[in-house]
Amino acid sequence: MFASLLFYGVWGTVIGAAVLSRGSLAQNARNAAVWLGIILTLMTGYIYRYELQDVGSALTAGLIPGSPVSGQNSDGRGQVMVVRSANGHFEIDAAVNGESTRFLVDTGASSIVLTADDAERAGIDTAALTFSAPIMTANGATTAAPVTLGTLDIGDIRRDRVRALVARRGNLDTSLLGMNFLQTLWSFEIRGDRLILTD
Repeated sequence: MFASLLFYGVWGTVIGAAVLSRGSLAQNARNAAVWLGIILTLMTGYIYRYELQDVGSALTAGLIPGSPVSGQNSDGRGQVMVVRSANGHFEIDAAVNGESTRFLVDTGASSIVLTADDAERAGIDTAALTFSAPIMTANGATTAAPVTLGTLDIGDIRRDRVRALVARRGNLDTSLLGMNFLQTLWSFEIRGDRLILTD
């Protein structure tokens, strides 16, 4: 609808201007060609707007690895895209209780696991925690403390009252974004070097 109105409106203006113009035929033809080029560019941009949005998102995310780029897919669902880091993993900048936190996306982790430092930055009193949940880390079996996060924001995706674990100090280098978050999404998929989270 918009494309049709744009096309006919601008084309009518061009023809009307050419008819009413006192310039030479060559000048009128040149002006009409310029306007036709503008119309075709606008129509192409409108038709391929979602693909162009993907290209823009990829450029932004590629310049700042880990930075989530929010947008929408063709169905209008919210999406967040992140580009694979130089280390080969998907790392993503999020906010826990409003505080910036970098996560390693780990589909092998059943739960979100925060480092002790990230938990403290998010306002969790780590001295009062009970480390009662058994977990496996790269260093072997240990225990972590169950907590409930007030909010977890990744780009435009938000979750409230999210269950998570806090690792013992020194047992984890980077907080993990596990399956208990990923399974709340409509979908998550890897396309080449991009991780797409769809809400």
